[in-house]
Amino acid sequence: MTLDHVRTLSGGINQTGVRAYNERLILSILQRNGGLPGSDLARRTGLSPQTASVILRKLEQDGLLLKGAPVKGKVGKPSVPYVLNPDGIFSVGLKIGRRSADLLVLDATGQVRHQLRHTYDYPLPGHVFGFLRDGFAELMDQMDDVMRARLCGVGIAAPFELWSWHELLDAPPEDFAAWKDADFVAEVARITDLPVRLVNDATAACRAEHVFGIGREYRDYIYFFLGAFVGGGVVLDHTVFEGNQKNAGAFGTMPVADLQGKPGHLIDLASIWTLETRLIEAGEAPRQLWRQPQDWSHLERFVVPWLEQTADALAIACVASCAVIDVEAVVIDGAMPPSIRARLVEITAAALETKDMRGLFRPQMAEGQIGANARGIGAATSPIIGQFLLDRSAAMFEQP
Repeated sequence: MTLDHVRTLSGGINQTGVRAYNERLILSILQRNGGLPGSDLARRTGLSPQTASVILRKLEQDGLLLKGAPVKGKVGKPSVPYVLNPDGIFSVGLKIGRRSADLLVLDATGQVRHQLRHTYDYPLPGHVFGFLRDGFAELMDQMDDVMRARLCGVGIAAPFELWSWHELLDAPPEDFAAWKDADFVAEVARITDLPVRLVNDATAACRAEHVFGIGREYRDYIYFFLGAFVGGGVVLDHTVFEGNQKNAGAFGTMPVADLQGKPGHLIDLASIWTLETRLIEAGEAPRQLWRQPQDWSHLERFVVPWLEQTADALAIACVASCAVIDVEAVVIDGAMPPSIRARLVEITAAALETKDMRGLFRPQMAEGQIGANARGIGAATSPIIGQFLLDRSAAMFEQP
């Protein structure tokens, strides 16, 4: 199989069976656990050493695996771990956010190789798809022939029903109505024949955390992502659960209450746009929240009350979630500086201690690791999973 095999797969063969189950299983275990020798992989998969060896040689020949440095043990020959080849497969991810769009190239180890960003007051199809067209051409120019040949697809992460967000973004409804007729797949087909996968933006962020972040440490958890608007995801049995309409974890509409006990929804009390509102009311420019790299240190007088309200609302949402799903953890991430994220997790954990959780098990509170790029990384992860990995708990086998 030559280097153009990935390009051949990307020509439209994008079904679950593109790669044999055992190949996907081995690739998934290595992605999840890091480098492992063939003997360990045989034990974890239940394959015979001979079968595992044949598959590993094939994956190495395909350029998807590399042999790592020998690891010396106490007895016998040093073991040689197999690792994912960082240059083995690549994918493009487009994140359509309420304040910015990102276009990036991701490798199978979760490293962003190239990235472009476009900011706006609110997203409109013409602006976003123009950025996709021009940005894709720019990214292709930055890649060599081998890298381009190993692109496996394009993932798009966008909020569902974008046209319904015009009021929160203070945008003309007639302009936003254009999103109802937007065809993401057709727009990508104008610039490339790579297969396309469309996913909810918060679900994409959850998938990025699950595949490349702290989510690997938990079997079942609730995930909150704070962007301009709050969203999230649900992970059950080591698998991102998307739901019947692929909209699981749409926590924004969850009923909560503010610090004075007034009923509201999570989107109104735990989103970054509420911090924007505080800035606007004080005559400050809200765009400074989205500058890269992010630095909110000079905004402490606005951030402190926002953190207190956001944490309390998230704590209420945690109780409601735990009443439905018996999760072991709650993971919180967002498009904010890491120091702010750490404070938010700490204050939310303290707020949860004040809530009535009789009959429920209190979850661990964990800080996400991916950050503002989670939605774009999650978008790019979808084609890689679709063609090369397993998205089920079988990929999480530990020692049998």
